[in-house]
Amino acid sequence: MALERDASRGTVIAVVGPSGVGKDSLMDFARRHFSGTEDILFVRRMITRPKDSIGEDHEPVTAETFEALVRSRAFAVYWKAHGLGYGIPADVHDDLAAGRVVIVNGSRSALEGFRAAFPQLLVVNVTARPDVLAKRLAARGRETAADIEARLARATDPLPEDVKVVTIDNSGDLAVAGRRLVDLIEGLRSEV
Repeated sequence: MALERDASRGTVIAVVGPSGVGKDSLMDFARRHFSGTEDILFVRRMITRPKDSIGEDHEPVTAETFEALVRSRAFAVYWKAHGLGYGIPADVHDDLAAGRVVIVNGSRSALEGFRAAFPQLLVVNVTARPDVLAKRLAARGRETAADIEARLARATDPLPEDVKVVTIDNSGDLAVAGRRLVDLIEGLRSEV
């Protein structure tokens, strides 16, 4: 769900894709490239899971705190998936108003909220071949074979047709896909 806010000059890049596709790895690659750059911001999501859990670097919050933040309109966008709450802090609007490019780890299921919250939105749809995804998911050891099969089936869900989407295939060398993301960010940076 999105909260209304004034339009801004900057652009949000919402990185989406199925579990195991390498969104965090791509974002980390780009984050290292833009380290020390003031006009590029990588947002830490607030998630209702412990800090030491496996996965992305996030701001942990309890379910109760998450609901209080929703009520206080502290999120630009929030959603629930896989039994967890995810939120993008509302202060990203200040960064957008300053003309920054803001990169967030999004969700395909929350794209309607992203579109409503951010007038300048680009969706980066990260993909990988099914055999690569299956191998990555199995290597994590967190899911059963049935869970992996269900995730692979969802990996092909279509994206909304009315959002600007760039697809990056992350089936191979991370540096190749990472360079593509960096080039995309650089291009947006020059437009702001």
